[in-house]
Amino acid sequence: MSDAGPGGHTSVLISNRQSIAVDEPGLAALAERTLSGEGLANGELSVSFVTEVEIEDLHLRYMDEPGPTDVLSFPMDVTDRNEDGLRVLGDVVIAPAVAARNNPADTGGEVRLLLVHGILHLLGYDHELDDERAAMWARQARYSGVSSG
Repeated sequence: MSDAGPGGHTSVLISNRQSIAVDEPGLAALAERTLSGEGLANGELSVSFVTEVEIEDLHLRYMDEPGPTDVLSFPMDVTDRNEDGLRVLGDVVIAPAVAARNNPADTGGEVRLLLVHGILHLLGYDHELDDERAAMWARQARYSGVSSG
């Protein structure tokens, strides 16, 4: 699934619509490193940090599951391109308040892990089967520097 090419670049668009501090520049750089590590150098990714209320609404609307979750991924059609010709990968939506509950000792690490997790889902990785989970968790740890439980 390589989209690398000479002169390629990745665009990471950040929207922060919640009040918990997040390292936006560091997370954008992590997203770029993850995409590059997966062989994608010509893509656009949207990352939104949202409140529990917003992610709960999205979780119910798109997954038909009640309650807030920590991360959601919304992949775009692989043929979609933006005005600069970059492949539009999709959206990763993260609720830092849920991340803080998941890992109060290292909320920043949890947010990094969730970002990478969401990106990997956009790229087609899944964790339903044990072998898929092992491969995805190894990639998450490599890119985020955080081990999954």
